[in-house]
Amino acid sequence: MSKRVDWEKIRLYVITAQDAHPGKSVTDVMEQTLIGGAGMLQLRNKTGSRSEVLEQARALRVLTRRYGVPFIVNDYPDIALEVDADGVHLGQDDMSIKEARSLLGDDKMIGISTHCAEHAIEAEREGADYIGVGPVFPTNTKPGKAAVTTAYVAEAASLVSIPFVAIGGITTDNADVVISAGAKRLCAVSAIVGSEDPAAVCRELLQKLEAADRAEETSNVNAIANERETSGHGAEENVSLSLNGSSYQTRSATLDCLLAELGQRDKRLVAEVDGEIVPRSRWQETALADGLRIELIQFVGGG
Repeated sequence: MSKRVDWEKIRLYVITAQDAHPGKSVTDVMEQTLIGGAGMLQLRNKTGSRSEVLEQARALRVLTRRYGVPFIVNDYPDIALEVDADGVHLGQDDMSIKEARSLLGDDKMIGISTHCAEHAIEAEREGADYIGVGPVFPTNTKPGKAAVTTAYVAEAASLVSIPFVAIGGITTDNADVVISAGAKRLCAVSAIVGSEDPAAVCRELLQKLEAADRAEETSNVNAIANERETSGHGAEENVSLSLNGSSYQTRSATLDCLLAELGQRDKRLVAEVDGEIVPRSRWQETALADGLRIELIQFVGGG
């Protein structure tokens, strides 16, 4: 899998914490998180011997391959290489990103924990593939570490272009405020692996992220429609455009709305606007206007 990771699909990042589930194996608990929809797993074992960490890493590598999700090892780049993990996660007091890169090569991911804006900016400059942002709230996983609050989540959302994962004391009760601050990905540790039903907690957190996505989509569409209305192109007016070579009129404000109108939004297709392919991630922000040439190319399966 290496660095070719689709971060759009990674919304929930789960880290091991074997002290949180006495009597249950790390592998069994982490499989429950994968059943619940976890998109990335990290092995973090600060107290075990190297041989214990290696044994756990081997088991989790097999598990994550079976579920098709990335696997990260905390602190041990040598173990990450030995088990062919997808990368390593570093703390601020661990080896530098440059040192880790020299050991791992360019194909492995390197993530690093950050606790302030300066850390985030430096991590991106040094070549980190993603950062952890936290601890957002006080947490037993990092005793004595001051909480950075949601203010830093908002800063990270505006400061860096690499993916970030909000972490630290996040639960189903406070996840909404973290998401509202700008987090697109969450990491919960004790709240998930220490629960009676890790899969259910994962599903609930993912539902909160998906609900925020839907609210944002609605807000974006409404904003585009309002902009068109205030600019003299009201929602009641038809937009005249060319659709696959034929004239077509619509009241849809965006490409996404047009495809929904046509019953094509969930189909496997490529959308071109004036000769340029518009990725699915930009359909909602692509406003329609008179004279646009839209081509819809649908994939058809066959043998």
